[in-house]
Amino acid sequence: MAHLLRLDSSARGANSQSRALGDDFETAWLATPGRTVKRLDLAAAAPGHIENDTINGFYAQTMTPALIAATAQSDQLIADLQAADHLLITTPIYNFGVLSALKAWIDQVVRIGKTFSYDGQSFKGLVKADSATAIIAYGAQGYLNDGPLAGADFCAPYLRFLLGFLGVGQVDVIGLEGTTGDVAVLEAQTAAVRAQIADAAMDRRVA
Repeated sequence: MAHLLRLDSSARGANSQSRALGDDFETAWLATPGRTVKRLDLAAAAPGHIENDTINGFYAQTMTPALIAATAQSDQLIADLQAADHLLITTPIYNFGVLSALKAWIDQVVRIGKTFSYDGQSFKGLVKADSATAIIAYGAQGYLNDGPLAGADFCAPYLRFLLGFLGVGQVDVIGLEGTTGDVAVLEAQTAAVRAQIADAAMDRRVA
């Protein structure tokens, strides 16, 4: 049995292109009997931003009641992450980077001794999932395939690096461009991306 942790971050709900594509991935994932999914809607219930006590708790040798309370959300989100065999992130790109709700989740789960370690010389990722898929919706054309906006994409490279840092060995990024552009062009591109997503989910069925 393999378990999927799905993170949705778009604020657009039923109008979200990235969420709709995530539904396609989830449907393909669940086509294999015994597969499970846990969904976290980061837009509907955004993780709290880390505060001073949160950071102190991340590095504390002795946990006080206040530090335990300050790191409780981090503990739960990390438990969700460490239970996953595969991670699915669906997100649009806002202002060239990741959404604040997704960044808040990242800040809660990137934690020394829990999801990465440091021995004084090098870092090691401790996340158990060996693969992840990020589905990203781009409002404009030109971000993918070395297009003119490729250098302005601080979402896909960031997610690749971050997940790799945490120990995820394979990170696949699937992008849909032009979500605010011509409807006919978008429909054609969406069909192609859906085929790509089906293939990606199929590749993950052998865990």
